[in-house]
Amino acid sequence: MSKVVLYGTRFCPYCTAARYLLSAKGVNYEDIPLDSDMNLRREIMDKSGQRTVPQIWIGERHVGGYSELQQLETLGQLDALLKNGVELDKTDAI
Repeated sequence: MSKVVLYGTRFCPYCTAARYLLSAKGVNYEDIPLDSDMNLRREIMDKSGQRTVPQIWIGERHVGGYSELQQLETLGQLDALLKNGVELDKTDAI
C-alpha cells in the first residue's frame, strides 16, 4: 500500500472529512498538523501550489484536497491509487 500523508488543521471540516474517508477505507495515514507550524505550512503551500487544507499525498503523487480525494473515490480510482500508487485511466473506472 502506498504511503499516505495528510497535512491539515484540527478544526477544518474538510480535513475531518478526509480523515473520515481514509479511516473508513482502513488506510493507515500520517496526519501532520499545520495549526502551529507556520514554516511547515508555507513549505506545504509552496510544494502543493495550494493555500488550503487538507493537502494529501499518496505515494509521491499530490492528490490535492478533500474534493479531489472524494472525486477519486467517486470515480472508483482511489483504491488502485492507494494500493499501487497509480491512478487509473478515467475509462478504467467505468
